Amino acid sequence: MGLSPSDTKQQPLRAVVAVLEASRTPYALIGGVAMQMLSKEPRTTLDIDLAVRTFAEIPRQALEKAGFVHEGRHAHSDNWRAPGDAPRSRRVAVQFSAQDVGIDAAVTRARLVDAGEFQLRLARPGDMLVLKLAAAEEPSRRASKRRQDLLDVVTLAEQYPKVAAQLADLQERLDRLTKTLLTLSRDRGRER
Repeated sequence: MGLSPSDTKQQPLRAVVAVLEASRTPYALIGGVAMQMLSKEPRTTLDIDLAVRTFAEIPRQALEKAGFVHEGRHAHSDNWRAPGDAPRSRRVAVQFSAQDVGIDAAVTRARLVDAGEFQLRLARPGDMLVLKLAAAEEPSRRASKRRQDLLDVVTLAEQYPKVAAQLADLQERLDRLTKTLLTLSRDRGRER
């Protein structure tokens, strides 16, 4: 478990965490990088996902001073690009999520962990389970993203069975979600 020193997201992650810690911004690492740190299974991801309680808490000026570039806000994320000389498409995307299901709890309960040469606040497995399940159930998200979130839920449930057992309706939700996503895949296949 953990983040490989050769991971291309390590430097941008270290930089954004330094800004958040220096500005005393409560946050939690979530998403694919958090899954890498919580799971024994390999997990790839293109971006860094961080939870904050509200978008207003994002230290915009400090991020800009550190070289991060704001790329816009969407309904569920405030998007930034890591600093660097490389073309935009080769610099890591950093996405802040706020005010969604489970975000406040994830930020409040985040634990400080060693990420190799630096520390960061990582969402706990139970909070990740809630966040990933909510993301997988969100009908406005792309089916491929929802399937990855479903796989993340299954991975967390397998690795943290005591945590998964605390969600009484988890199996029913997984069964319903699997059926829904399979139906979406079949429907899309017929459209082609």
